[in-house]
Amino acid sequence: MSGYALSHVDLSVSDLDHAEKWYARLLDATCVLDGVNDAHGFAYRYLKTPAGTLLGLIQHDDRETAPFSPRRIGLDHLSFAVDSPGELRAQLQKLTDLGIPNSGIIEQPTGDAIAFRDPDGIQLEFYRLTVQP
Repeated sequence: MSGYALSHVDLSVSDLDHAEKWYARLLDATCVLDGVNDAHGFAYRYLKTPAGTLLGLIQHDDRETAPFSPRRIGLDHLSFAVDSPGELRAQLQKLTDLGIPNSGIIEQPTGDAIAFRDPDGIQLEFYRLTVQP
């Protein structure tokens, strides 16, 4: 094996049912696994997008209630790739249709992005890379 592909991302959420519905609508994702880990005190659901991305939603029994901050050590934001300007515009329309506040399309030196937040305030974006790393 050369290199490593991203296996999955887990996000801690305050309301597992609400988060599952929100992310499923946003990403056209379906739940492929759910359960409870009593030994570690959390419930989980894993959603799979049409592109094959696996997103875990975790609701801890004993969770902190401080709002998400990209300035806290840990996750800054989670970005979902789009391939074309047309796909980025389609995601902007979908966010609008779902009533999700967003930044609109922001042109950056390395790509174009739409920033928004999930119901727990976790910073997310759709991103179209315009330069090759």
